[in-house]
Order: sequence, then C-alpha cells, then structure tokens
Amino acid sequence: MAAVQPIFLFLALTALTASVSAHNITEILSGFPEYSDYNKLLTQTKLADDINTRQTITVLVLNNGAMSALTSKHPLSVIKNALRLLVLLDYYDPPKLHQISKGSTLTTTLYQTTGNVPGNLGFVNITDLRGGKVGFGSAAPGSKLDSSFTKSVKQIAYNISVLEISSFIDSPGLLTAPAPSASDVNITAALEKAGCKTFASLIVANGVIKTYEGAVEKGLTLFAPQDEAFKAKGVPDLSKLTNAEIVSLLLYHARAGYTPIGSLKTTKDPLTTLATNGAGKYDLTVTSAGDSVTLHTGVDSSRVAETVLDSTPLVIFSVDSVLLPTELFGKSPSPAPAPSPTTSPSPAPVVAPSPVTEAPSPLAASPPAPPTETPGGAPADAPSHESQNSTSDNGAGHVKGSALGAALITLSVTVLSSIVLS
Repeated sequence: MAAVQPIFLFLALTALTASVSAHNITEILSGFPEYSDYNKLLTQTKLADDINTRQTITVLVLNNGAMSALTSKHPLSVIKNALRLLVLLDYYDPPKLHQISKGSTLTTTLYQTTGNVPGNLGFVNITDLRGGKVGFGSAAPGSKLDSSFTKSVKQIAYNISVLEISSFIDSPGLLTAPAPSASDVNITAALEKAGCKTFASLIVANGVIKTYEGAVEKGLTLFAPQDEAFKAKGVPDLSKLTNAEIVSLLLYHARAGYTPIGSLKTTKDPLTTLATNGAGKYDLTVTSAGDSVTLHTGVDSSRVAETVLDSTPLVIFSVDSVLLPTELFGKSPSPAPAPSPTTSPSPAPVVAPSPVTEAPSPLAASPPAPPTETPGGAPADAPSHESQNSTSDNGAGHVKGSALGAALITLSVTVLSSIVLS
C-alpha cells in the first residue's frame, strides 16, 4: 500500500495540473485540416491572442465549406466581428448543451466585449431542440436559430471547448453594416470623441497625423493619452522641447502593425514604435494582469484605459498617462530614500561622581544561557524570500495556471493523502 501512495498522488497531481493549464487555439485546430481557413483567420485577425488569454471559453468553429460563404462576400473587418460572435465566454461541452435549464439560454461573446454593439446583440441564444439537436442564433428578439451543433472537436475540461456548428450566426447589422477601409477612418475625430483632444491637436499642429495616416494601410497601433494626462504632475513642459523632440514624443505613441488588446496581453518582447531609429530604441515594454494592460517606458508607466477603435488593421487605445521615453527624459529616478527620523541633539552626558566600589552582583557573574537549537519549521528552515517569489518564463503560446488552480491542487493532494493514509 505504501508503494502505491506516491504513484497515486503523482497521477492526481498531474491530472489537476493539466486541468488548470491554459490553451492555444491555433495549436488545437492545426490537427484538423477541415478548419484550416477558420484557423488562418484567427491568426490574421489576432483573435487567437484574445482567445488564448481567456479561461472558461467555448469556440464555435466552421469547416472550410461553411467559411467560404462568409469570406467570399465580406471584408476582413466584418469577418472578424462574425468570428467574435462565435467565441462564447462560458464553457459548453456536449453534455452541458443538452442540460440547459429551461431548454434555452443566452450567453455573451467576444463581440459583446467590443463595446460597439447595441443592446444584447453580442449575445448568442443556445436552445436544446431535443432529439440530440442544439440550435444557435442571435439573441435579438425574433431571430431564427440559423445554426446547429454538428459535433464536438476538442475539450480541455472547464477551460476551453471547441464545437463545430453548421453555419455562421447572423446578428442584426453584423453582416450589413458598412465596412470602410482603415484609411477612411478620421483619426483626429476618433481621438476627440474619446477625450483625447489635446493629443489630437498636437499631432495635427506638428504634422505627425500625416505619418500616422501613411502607416495605416500596413497596420497602425496608436496609444493616445487622455486630456487629463497632460495636466498630471510630473509631465514636462512641452513648450520647452524642440520641434524635433515633440515629433519624436508623438511618434513614440504609435507603432507600426496591428496590435489589438489580446496581442498586447501576450507580448513578451519590447515593442518598437514609430520613433525607433538608429539613434535610440524608443521602445515600450508591456505587462498584464487579468484584463489590465500597462505600458512601461523606463521613465513612467501608463495603463491602457480603453479601446477607442479596433478596425483591422488600425487600432486606437486611450492611455491614462503621457508616455515619456528615456531617450528624451532620462531614466526613471530612483525613489528617494526614506528620511531618517529627526532627533534632537542629545545633551552632553553628565559625568557622575565615581561610585564607591562594590562587590560584583552574583547575577552578573552568571554564565550566559546556552544557545538553543532552531526548531524544525522555524524561519531558518523556511524558503528564502527569493524562492517564494521566483517565477519561470512561460512557454510559447502557453500560460501557467492561476493561483486558484495551485490552491486547488494543494488542497486536493492533502485530501488524497489523508484518504490513502487512513
């Protein structure tokens, strides 16, 4: 029995670890050639990055034949929204589809999270039609269930479920909405509407808007500070910068290429900007925690506040601080050391008259107590601060399980151990 215990616990631990590991949707679909067109578009639109950063998700996939009906008639920006509507922000495997309470439910999708969808048009209606059939349709009143569950493709329990459906789901206005090219977007108007009027006026006054517009067709990602950011403490006086320095500062707030929020979350390497040249890096580093994304310049940090516009290949974000590059403003100053406690000067000690010599106290002559041994489990045996806070780099396309998953593993192993030992 004792020999079985380690093996049993190891298998339990392995199973639980796998259950909290993350996923890579493009790797999952790469083993199914019938979904190659769908998989290619997930990469092209960068939706794969958004899917890979989420937990408890269901991806409704279309085979190449069903995809052709969508791709042959619509531009990429419309296709991207149609694919967003097929990504459900909840976990549905075949058993759950047939156990829906009251036979029908509405579930939210990636399309709803864009913030550009009126009402609940970004929700999907799932209805158990009995007899093994499950229908999917728009949540808009009166909408038909124009798609049905075909088969299960892949499940990682309670993490991601991939299901094939018969056709795309049409939501009112989704496929008929005008889809202007990114070059037709009025960047300054979008910025002003988003509360970035100061930044908009600066890029126009210094001619940087022309550089932005010239870069849009090949892809442009823009980080626009909100108006309040220019009033924040610590923002330098821009009137004291040369014209060349102002242009570099404004170019630093944009980068070539289409980098939506999902891609920012998975970025590990420094990002180059339009200001990057041989004379300086002018780059940014990115950190994320959940849905929060922060940009670091080396001088300051700024949180990505919201997505103002996401129209492939152009994406505009508002940020809550002006991005200050080290090439113009130097490195971030080290935090000032904590001030020493202020003390009044000690008065000169009063020399007391020499006391009468007395016999030494017996207590003073007592030998010191022998040193005690450190009991097991005391801080001396505990892991060091560094080891407790050490982390390992994530593999490509793979995200470690959350702290909740680790806690579940520890609890489960403890329970299993008590069962085996009893």
